[in-house]
Amino acid sequence: MRLFLSALVLLISMNTFGQEAHRRWRKMNQVRNDKFDLVLPEAMRNNNIDMWIVTNREGNFDPLYADMGEGYVGSTGYYIFTDNGGDRIERACLGIDGYLLKEGGSYDYFGSADELKDYVTSRNPKKIGLNISKHMGGADGLTHSAYVELTEILGETYQSRFVSAEKLVSDFRSQRVASEIAIYGEAGELSYTIAERALSNEVITPGITTLEDVAWWMKEQQFKNNLGSSFGMPSVYITGPNGVEATSSNRIIQRGDVLMIDWGVGLMNMYTDMKRVAYVLKEGEIAVPPGIQNAFDQGVKVRDIIKKTIKPGVTAQKAEDAIYKALTDAGFNKMEGFNKNTDNDKTDVIIGCHSVGNWGHGIGPSIAFFNPIRLGYQLQPSNLISIELFAYTKVPEWGGKKLRVPLEDDAVITSRGIEWLYPINPRVLLIK
Repeated sequence: MRLFLSALVLLISMNTFGQEAHRRWRKMNQVRNDKFDLVLPEAMRNNNIDMWIVTNREGNFDPLYADMGEGYVGSTGYYIFTDNGGDRIERACLGIDGYLLKEGGSYDYFGSADELKDYVTSRNPKKIGLNISKHMGGADGLTHSAYVELTEILGETYQSRFVSAEKLVSDFRSQRVASEIAIYGEAGELSYTIAERALSNEVITPGITTLEDVAWWMKEQQFKNNLGSSFGMPSVYITGPNGVEATSSNRIIQRGDVLMIDWGVGLMNMYTDMKRVAYVLKEGEIAVPPGIQNAFDQGVKVRDIIKKTIKPGVTAQKAEDAIYKALTDAGFNKMEGFNKNTDNDKTDVIIGCHSVGNWGHGIGPSIAFFNPIRLGYQLQPSNLISIELFAYTKVPEWGGKKLRVPLEDDAVITSRGIEWLYPINPRVLLIK
């Protein structure tokens, strides 16, 4: 009987081993196959590219490595996509293989890297897109030496047909399928849950806990849940009358502090970017001081206006213009630059509603002053976007100095406008 029970325990353990890893792998396969079927044909044709070559080098993977399905490459390998007409893009891996890649079911052909010239010549593409980009790191994976190698293998005829795949990569990544959006919602749930736990008495004891204690606790939660991040150390910071006082440092959290978190997690190749705000109650206080609460409320009003204003089918620049007009009409003041707040009684506002998705700062259309090229890209249904704003409002308790309230949560653009992917920041969190 003892041997039987031991065998049963071992069998149960074997059956459960790897379940979460397998679940995540299956979901990522679903995303990839859906994107190759539904997004890639349109992305290639809209950008007039009939062959897209993504190179991979051992020890120096392209930023799209996870999107492509990963795989093992000994020296240099290629993911190659060819538009031969019809509904489906032909997909091949030359010099890249492995169990996970092959079992994912995304590619039609696996071959040797030595086949590259014959493969390309037999298809005779008019334009060959390569991951070369001045403005987007995520679309700039081709190294100089890999470019030289491609020109040597394919010759002058095909070298003259090389073009940047910058916009193709942006379109491919930022046009989302349902399976991607589902993963992003899951990532968002994990992200805000950890952030809100971090800004609570579960983690913080006023007068004892430091900012870096909180940040390291958050890093530990990432480790326990096998989550990545595109931001490194979580930004846990204190904002006072003179601005940000300290960030993820040995500064001890005190009563009366206004705490903020800016961070995100990575789950199955999807990365969040969000903020949360908290107040540490002073002795005898039971609520956020009125001035600080009002500053937060003004930020929420700004967020509501942004949400109501963004619609698909226009460039990000036109969306930005419409947002600032709506904010000005509502009595807010558009700031001339980041942290360039005024002394007037109006709430000063600057927005940075950037693309999110496969990195904390994505490469799709961006309603943000720090992404000038992508202000010219058109907002489309299924784009993932961070609704990010900074609102500066006078606080009587601070002698009239302004508190910078940062609000940020992630959303999806639909035909109806902005729709949230998880419960957004509703209030100033209280730490007792």
